[in-house]
Amino acid sequence: MTNADTTDATALQREIRTLSSRNSKLSQLLKASRDKLKDLSAQIDALAEPASTYGVYLSGGVGRDAEVFTSGRLMRLKVSPNLNPEDLAPGALVRLGDGSIVVEACGFPDTGELGMLTERVEEGRALVANSTGEERLVRLAEPIATSARAGDTLLVDTKAGLAYERIPKTEVSQLSLEEVPDVTYADIGGLDEQIDQIRDAVELPFSHPDLYRSYRLNPPKGVLLYGPPGCGKTLIAKAVANSLSHRLGDGSASYFLNVKGPELLNKFVGETERRIRLIFERARELAGEGRPVIIFFDEMESIFRTRGSGVSSDMETTVVPQLLTELDGVENLANVIIIGATNREELIDPALLRPGRLDVKIRVQRPTRDGARDIFQRYLTDDVPHAEPVAELIEAGVEKLFAPRPFVELTLVDGEIEVLDYSDFVSGAMIANIVDRAKKLAIKDHLAGTSTAGVSRRHIEEAVAAEQNESEDLPNTANPDEWSRIAGRHGKRVVQARVIG
Repeated sequence: MTNADTTDATALQREIRTLSSRNSKLSQLLKASRDKLKDLSAQIDALAEPASTYGVYLSGGVGRDAEVFTSGRLMRLKVSPNLNPEDLAPGALVRLGDGSIVVEACGFPDTGELGMLTERVEEGRALVANSTGEERLVRLAEPIATSARAGDTLLVDTKAGLAYERIPKTEVSQLSLEEVPDVTYADIGGLDEQIDQIRDAVELPFSHPDLYRSYRLNPPKGVLLYGPPGCGKTLIAKAVANSLSHRLGDGSASYFLNVKGPELLNKFVGETERRIRLIFERARELAGEGRPVIIFFDEMESIFRTRGSGVSSDMETTVVPQLLTELDGVENLANVIIIGATNREELIDPALLRPGRLDVKIRVQRPTRDGARDIFQRYLTDDVPHAEPVAELIEAGVEKLFAPRPFVELTLVDGEIEVLDYSDFVSGAMIANIVDRAKKLAIKDHLAGTSTAGVSRRHIEEAVAAEQNESEDLPNTANPDEWSRIAGRHGKRVVQARVIG
């Protein structure tokens, strides 16, 4: 073969490779064009399809059938073979394709109406009330079927009759505190007699239920702690809950529902009664676990005034019967006891104080000299820096606190004049505040470099004088009833009060 022939063969091979490369590229372009045309065709077909609708999956049927609530109707629909029925859960949102076939599971709805769970009827169903108090019976979707409880705020589809989700807005939690308080009887001074009374009333039935049954003695359903403010009523109630929990051998074995009385009040008709029902429903739920439950109503007179007294609105005509209903309902329910506290026991409806309701009534009085010493010892201890023996400091505080010092002149209805001293208004809360004031004075002296020895007699006496002059327990008012209430005296009616301090 000549050189010319070799050259021609090489050129031909190069041209063949070039044409082959171009052919490969054309083939790729053609495939890409076909794929794009196919996608465009699919998009056109999709645009031609009818719009998808959505519904709420309620339950499965026979085979691949499904109960779905859609367009305001309950329907039995088919489930697409491409969809695994196990992916469907009651309450889930589903997409419906052509022919109303369930083609996709879309999770649970995250918007809707809010309702308050008032009572569980049975597993998977509950009563839910809307903002106006109207109740509906709904099914609980899978995520909350076992966890939802009375007082929870739920996301609800009222048309489908389903509740999907718990919303962190638990009303009972806003009105009460369930934890066991850390207050013990040792923290309370000057109230030994009252502590013995309430322990006999509340703790004995829980500690010795067999004895009570053998004697056919029913434990009291309620206790009323009454007396002037700041004298330890709330502390006693908390100590009872703490003591019960430890008697059962578990620091968290009892529940303390500390109901904030004034927060129960609501201007909307029926709302306060509904909240009371919620609290007792929660108490029944907790008591069902076999643990003691204490419902503590502070400032009880603010909610349960005497009906028809005219002191407040007519709200008490419905609120008091609601509490009576709940109290009577507790009769056959073990492990629940109600403790009420009030400064104005005379304003509470008499029906609540009858036997079988608030059976035990305990007066929490202002401390005597001995009681004041006992309270001082709780707050002024040896581990606090002190310039003089603690016992001498406490005695100085008691003497200063109970020294004659006129404060208010009361004119009684029969014309008699009665003068009350500052010592007539002593309370445990006042003594605690006096010790805090004395400690602050000692700290200021320490920082100023005038004394580093600790609390002294001077600090205690200055603290007593400052507390008497500024105490919140002694209001700047000429209201006779207010002075009578704070003094803790409810004998002859006071018609005039004149501050002379």
